[in-house]
Amino acid sequence: MLDLDPTVIRDIEGADDVRAALADRIRDATRSSAARTVRVSVPVPGRMRPIDWVRARSSAEAVYWSGRDEDRTVAACGTADVVSGSTAPVDYQALGRVLDERLDGADSGVRYYGGMRFDAGQPTAPNRPDGRWAPFGAYRFVLPRFELVEADGTLRLVCTLVLPRDAERVDEIVDALGAVALPVPSEHTALPRPHQRQDVPGHGEWTEMVRWALDAIEGGSLDKVVLARRVALSLGAPMDPLLVLSHLEPATPGCYHFAVRPSRGAAFVGASPERLFRRAGRTVVSEAVAGTRPRGETAAEDARLRQELLQSPKERREHAFVRDAIRDDLDRVCREVRIPKKRGELALARGRHLHARITGTLRPDTGTTDVLEALHPTPAVGGVPTDDAVAAIRAREPFDRGWYAGPVGWVGRDAAEFAVGLRAGLVEEAQMALFSGAGIVEGSAPDREWDEIEQKIGDFAAIMGVSDPRMASR
Repeated sequence: MLDLDPTVIRDIEGADDVRAALADRIRDATRSSAARTVRVSVPVPGRMRPIDWVRARSSAEAVYWSGRDEDRTVAACGTADVVSGSTAPVDYQALGRVLDERLDGADSGVRYYGGMRFDAGQPTAPNRPDGRWAPFGAYRFVLPRFELVEADGTLRLVCTLVLPRDAERVDEIVDALGAVALPVPSEHTALPRPHQRQDVPGHGEWTEMVRWALDAIEGGSLDKVVLARRVALSLGAPMDPLLVLSHLEPATPGCYHFAVRPSRGAAFVGASPERLFRRAGRTVVSEAVAGTRPRGETAAEDARLRQELLQSPKERREHAFVRDAIRDDLDRVCREVRIPKKRGELALARGRHLHARITGTLRPDTGTTDVLEALHPTPAVGGVPTDDAVAAIRAREPFDRGWYAGPVGWVGRDAAEFAVGLRAGLVEEAQMALFSGAGIVEGSAPDREWDEIEQKIGDFAAIMGVSDPRMASR
């Protein structure tokens, strides 16, 4: 007979108790015939990282969300409900009606997690389809079946039920609960090292793209356009996308950390510094983030780079485009918009940006998708004028952005939060595609913008064991 350590026996018995308690609550909840969405939960003793817990369900649909200013981390697997669409342009009003209907009368804390494509206004360009984005659709919002929620220093295991529909499948749900791993030890598995890199566009094509943009700006057809690059890394072995995020999260404090993994195909993971908006009742908060400088290795160098960013005419001009456009966009859905008089700084572990917090009071009957439609894409990821800049991106970039630079976050009843899907990668098997961009305005230079993107992808490069992010880049 196997002689188990007493601690292991206690952990196994504790996990069985947690699952049994939640199963009882699931069965109790499904006895109701009322049409509503409910959450039932039980406390989980001990310590466990939510991301390690969701990694244990490698075959299930999964999401991970850790807000930048929120003491709440959610790891989730399985689906209680899905709201998705594959056609563009996205009908924001129809999407809003569906989400409002599903959330009407739902328990507090019910959230649909997901996002949408950057270019939600047009179908994928037929000359450069990327099938890896197909499972994500034009938009996809998932109501998870099971969540491990860490908040205020405690853990709770949650099950969400859509009634009365789920009352007919209660045995199936309880059986699925039996496969939920508890407890899960923290893992620090090393990531495979990249052995090949491909830049799309390459350096020569990038230079041509930026020069084209500068000519358009000089000719008055554009004020700003954000051009992006895709850096494809080939790895030595297949890799768990959520393992990438588990390494990325501690290396990128002060960011939104997210993962969206459909039940098949690639996963989209990232550490975004930028909020698109947060809604709480009638209050909405957005922010203008633009302009980039690295952090210094010494206090003196860091202070110099900070002043250089705050005083740079080029960076101030780029930030002004973003700030003023967000103000104007919020004016469309708000009865009042408040904007700070002075620019501030968003300081991160490896870089810094000009920053301004913009607050508005929503007009009556304004929904979350109305705010999404008004704000996305901001000039921080598209350009000015927005429609012309997005059209230029569609015509000039030689790859499909997919969800990169699109909204990623959650929608609840009268509440929502979305980050901009930046500093992000699409991970599948032994391939990782990293995306990052740079704002092109008057005064931009192709080589300087190339190097800015190299600095932005440095977070990913560092956790992959690549000390020089320019590896094989030219």
